Amino acid sequence: MRFRLTPRETSFYDMFAASADNIVTGSKLLMELLGADSSARAEIAERMRAAEHAGDDATHAIFHQLNSSFITPFDREDIYSLAGSLDDIMDFMEEAVDLVVLYNVEELPKGVEQQIEVLARAAELTAEAMPNLRTMDNLTEYWIEVNRLENQADQIHRKLLAHLFNGKYDAIEVLKLKQIVDVLEEAADAFEHVANTVETIAVKES
Repeated sequence: MRFRLTPRETSFYDMFAASADNIVTGSKLLMELLGADSSARAEIAERMRAAEHAGDDATHAIFHQLNSSFITPFDREDIYSLAGSLDDIMDFMEEAVDLVVLYNVEELPKGVEQQIEVLARAAELTAEAMPNLRTMDNLTEYWIEVNRLENQADQIHRKLLAHLFNGKYDAIEVLKLKQIVDVLEEAADAFEHVANTVETIAVKES
């Protein structure tokens, strides 16, 4: 790691870790949604909305710290990118839950549980990785595995689309379900963006 003569603002590390921990909370709510009947989904959506607001607060705190810090632990544009991508993940997860409730979806198509399992695993890996930004140790396996998970999510997404267009569903239901699985796919993409940003930071700091 590059030797530095100046002190660095260290609170960013804690804020990134808190943001990632909140994403784990969101992924658990997604898992909870799978096993919930329609009457329980509105309450889960409320808790997901609260988690998304907490994520917004964490992101705003990072941006505020960034704007008020003379010295940062790594490049400002990378801090901005990492915070924004973490925020995107929560936004997409919250949107997916909200759509399920708003569209009164009776039953999610088979395969959505695989999408959510991938997101839950990516959330765990991201939360484990954020504290390691302090030392830049043990991060290579993280971004490799998240990229692998994103490729897996792509395959699941394609299979889901093929299932939705096989004639079993009417056109309106296809539109509703496709929007939900597309948003979950965007969440997987956002996890990859976080991993790619971490890789960029690690390369610059090496």
